[in-house]
Amino acid sequence: MGSKAAPPPCHVVAVPYPGRGHVNAMLNLCRLLAARDGVSATVVVTEEWLGLLGAPAALPALGPRVRFETIPNVIPSEHGRANDMVGFLEAVYTKMEEPFDRLLDRLAPLAPAAIVADVFVPWTVAVGVRRGVPVCVMCPLSATMFAVHYHFNRLLVAAGGSASPVAEIADGTDPCLIENYIPGTKSIRLSDIEPTHANTNTNKSLLKKVLEPYSNLRNAQCVMVTSFHELESGAIDSLRQELSFPVYAVGPCIPFMALQEHKASPVGEGHMAWLDAQPVGSVLYVSLGSFLSVSSAQLDEIAVGLAKSKSKFLWVLRDADARSRVRGLVHGCDAGLVVPWTDQLKVLCHPSVGGFFTHCGMNSTLEAVYAGVPMLTLPIAFDQPTNSRLVVEVWKTGLDLKEKARADGVIGREEIAADVARLMHSDAAEAEDMRRRATMLKDAARAASEEGGSSWKDITSFINFISQ
Repeated sequence: MGSKAAPPPCHVVAVPYPGRGHVNAMLNLCRLLAARDGVSATVVVTEEWLGLLGAPAALPALGPRVRFETIPNVIPSEHGRANDMVGFLEAVYTKMEEPFDRLLDRLAPLAPAAIVADVFVPWTVAVGVRRGVPVCVMCPLSATMFAVHYHFNRLLVAAGGSASPVAEIADGTDPCLIENYIPGTKSIRLSDIEPTHANTNTNKSLLKKVLEPYSNLRNAQCVMVTSFHELESGAIDSLRQELSFPVYAVGPCIPFMALQEHKASPVGEGHMAWLDAQPVGSVLYVSLGSFLSVSSAQLDEIAVGLAKSKSKFLWVLRDADARSRVRGLVHGCDAGLVVPWTDQLKVLCHPSVGGFFTHCGMNSTLEAVYAGVPMLTLPIAFDQPTNSRLVVEVWKTGLDLKEKARADGVIGREEIAADVARLMHSDAAEAEDMRRRATMLKDAARAASEEGGSSWKDITSFINFISQ
């Protein structure tokens, strides 16, 4: 009997949106794809982003069949993009296409079987149509948020053309569920999207830019979401029924493959030794994202609230001034450790970690799900309030601090201390139930990504789809 024939080579060119969470999701997706026989990936980033990633040092963690190519820095720097998000989006939408097109000419000997592009890099669809290359749109947001964006016009129609559909539809009713207009968005409220999606004068330009890419999707060949079916079955099934092309749920797109390799810890991970010395489930891990951040007043309340909770905590803060400020506020509290960096998934999977205080970015949310860790959520904007609602009301694996904000928008130290205690006290029935549900989702996430699981099958279907 002859040996099994090797699969034909399948090369994808991946184009992430230039933002930390988006880039990380794309890199993890490429790692998953390139783990399959015959599949390789070229990730296209700006020269600045290559430096931010530390490549080529990052290449070994992604595997030998994932490589980087760069285009010039034709968009504003990552440092300060928050100062003008509309201008940044406009630059991404208009200035990256030409250098990417030239790059594809240089890659001609290694022609792509498909372009895998972040939903917020919309010009890739036109490039694919022009070159006869299939384009798969990757959405690093939740499938639920993708459905909200894709069908946002239904909210506008329901509001009768109102300038502020959120306010018009709600009409004083609380809660007003989006599921009444967009199927599969269970428990999501109009108030969850209001901060960035109400079509007011303040948000109008940004909202228009955020929704603009979804009009290009009709010319794409398929969509991939970084979630997995068991986590968001309602939204994923609804999208599959309504869209005219395949929807693949390929997540969780997080670095679990690197975690499974059990590599030696790099120098400077003293916090891991500290975690090793703590009792099982006793530490609250705190990380509120690398882009949008809380105010100074809120930072102070969190620091004092954590100290008052008497719970052990490991807090990662990139900003040196913020670290110094927090260390001063918790001085004398020997239960906490404040550090500039962690390998987040590795920390969340550590047995001493029993909770995650998070801003609810999608990558962080998926990592907490994979680790089976309950969450204390403090969403800030965009998709974070929606993710928080999924955590608290749909999956029932966490508590929402945002609901306890004062009139000035700040959550006080007493409320923070009380909710940390609710989450971390092992003898409370409520906390036990959240842990039980978190463990169920952990098992589902790992089963989905293993051979024969739902995400494993969807990755296989995607590779077969583009290989044809």
